[in-house]
Amino acid sequence: MIGSPGVASSQRVIRVGHSPDSDDAFMFYALTHDKIDTGDLKFAHQLEDIETLNRRALAGELEVSAVSIHAFAHLTDRYALLASGCSMGDRYGPTLISREPWTLDDLAGKTIAIPGTLTTAYLALQLCLGKNVPVSVMPFDQILPAVVEGKIEVGLIIHEGQLYYGDRGLHAVADLGRWWFETTGLPLPLGGNVVRKDLGDELIQRIARLLKESIQYALDHRQEALDYALNYARDLDPALADRFVGMYVNEWTLDYGPRGRDAVRVLLERAAKAGIIPHPVEVKFVG
Repeated sequence: MIGSPGVASSQRVIRVGHSPDSDDAFMFYALTHDKIDTGDLKFAHQLEDIETLNRRALAGELEVSAVSIHAFAHLTDRYALLASGCSMGDRYGPTLISREPWTLDDLAGKTIAIPGTLTTAYLALQLCLGKNVPVSVMPFDQILPAVVEGKIEVGLIIHEGQLYYGDRGLHAVADLGRWWFETTGLPLPLGGNVVRKDLGDELIQRIARLLKESIQYALDHRQEALDYALNYARDLDPALADRFVGMYVNEWTLDYGPRGRDAVRVLLERAAKAGIIPHPVEVKFVG
């Protein structure tokens, strides 16, 4: 957990779950370092991989959390989707990699390592290759090394590995963000921030405003926030880390906008139609 060790008794603690990655670190920099006035609210940051956060959200554990848009389809009873904080793959996204220069047709019958069954990466894979595509689950940061070492034939990677898999001698079978754009003409909404509904409308609106302020602060003070985010870049070259942050924290992150909202709705509509999620989802955005 990142946050001040002492919390005044008059302060209300809001636990915020997000990934220990450069883009999330950048997004939440202002909240982590008290760069904006949060009044009587104290934000306690809990850093865990996205699939762990998805599972914690199923149990309603955290007041605010980053989650996969795929996972959100299972959370609508407990959580509302905030209008800011999305990670949008605009013609790029989760990437299928292999040691051989394969195409999607070459994957027939092969088991694909994925970073979690509630990730949007897995949802996009199922929409692309079919609901019953054979998969095995691995921690996201172990997939790329496992492909390099030949432990697995095909992996679906998320986060910074999308930028350097080629330097490890690997090939892209398909970029699912690009595939999604070519299929729908829309960006691929990968993750978003959710807030627990039982906090009440007034507190939810305050939280929504403060999270958006944090994102805006980082965009307005890019180098300052990026210097902090590099601590979570897993030894990524600073130039690549800068590029990665720019891919996933940008104007989309401030607000989905009409096109981003359409992207979420279309993704979940297609998921429901394919039987990947249990029922259609009415998507509403807060803030």
